[in-house]
Amino acid sequence: MKLFLGLAVGLCAFAEPEVLKRLDGSTIPVAEAEKFAEAVLRENRVTGAQIGVVEDGRLVWARGFGLRRVNPPLPMETTTNIWAASITKAVFAGYVVEHGGIELDGPVAQQLSGPLDSFPVYKATASALVKDPRWAKVTPRMLLAHTAGLANFASMEPDKRIHIHHEPGSLYRYSGEGLNLLQFLIEQKKGQGLDVLMQEAVFEPLGMTGTGLIYREAFAANVADRYGADGKFLAQTKRFPARAAGSMTTNVEDLGRYVEALFANPILEELTKPVISIRTLHQFPLKANEPEGEEAKRVGLAYGLGWGLLTTTKFGPAFFKEGHGDGAQTYMICFTRNKACMILLTNSDNGERAFRPLLEKIMGNTETPWEWEGYLFPR
Repeated sequence: MKLFLGLAVGLCAFAEPEVLKRLDGSTIPVAEAEKFAEAVLRENRVTGAQIGVVEDGRLVWARGFGLRRVNPPLPMETTTNIWAASITKAVFAGYVVEHGGIELDGPVAQQLSGPLDSFPVYKATASALVKDPRWAKVTPRMLLAHTAGLANFASMEPDKRIHIHHEPGSLYRYSGEGLNLLQFLIEQKKGQGLDVLMQEAVFEPLGMTGTGLIYREAFAANVADRYGADGKFLAQTKRFPARAAGSMTTNVEDLGRYVEALFANPILEELTKPVISIRTLHQFPLKANEPEGEEAKRVGLAYGLGWGLLTTTKFGPAFFKEGHGDGAQTYMICFTRNKACMILLTNSDNGERAFRPLLEKIMGNTETPWEWEGYLFPR
């Protein structure tokens, strides 16, 4: 189902409000929000950005700022194809719950047609994993909630192999490897690549024409290049192969379509049901044996399926996902009580520096755990 018509270049084609609603009930004029965003992005040397606001479950405002390409200078538009990085994980989780055809609480090892290391792609990296008796306990739900005990990627392990670091289901430990492993299970079950599966089940039905897990030539005329903190060109955005952990490219309009549909879909309850509570000081600990963080306790930080959760904020529960990639820093958060979201996509390594002021000023969001996310920067 196509949720609304496409947008004009850089501007909303729907009936745009004169003011945007903040979480506390106050408002900010659209003109002020746009002027503020321009200033913050310029101050933090963010090459290009897309920003969207969802109110009452509908995308009401979206803007492109800065450049999608520096040489020659081309403007960032709300339809520009931009790398979403790990926001992919959250969208993938929705696909798994609704269309994956697997048992969320059945051991992954039992749902595969053979031992993991019997498949060529995992012959080397899973050789230690399959010998660990804890592997028999790992389920898709654990992989989606990052509680299986796997490192972020096998390539980060000293021996470049997958290992379990704690009792499955007992602790939060972010793992892109786990999402890619779940992708492998689904592809084995369905006999098709994830890019095709999600295109047919999610992107096409929702009219997300600017979204894909792999690069398509249709994106070529309006795709964002990626830039480092120094403003220098890093790469074109051409993601391949499909990776559940983070290959999706999209735009703010399409993600607006996605959350509109998500708010109307019963799977949202399953996705946002807390699986594990989180009390760590940082998402990725900066040192061993870090103390618990007061910030995480205050907002009731937890993880569901593919989404981080804030369970005890003054604005009610929220779900969020961030993305980190070379020249692609992204973030989105939704508060369920009033179906309000803010979507931030950038093609710059400086993008995260702008997130906190943008979220606080435009949305009135003071609840994101800034330190846990790593979004504390000198002002």
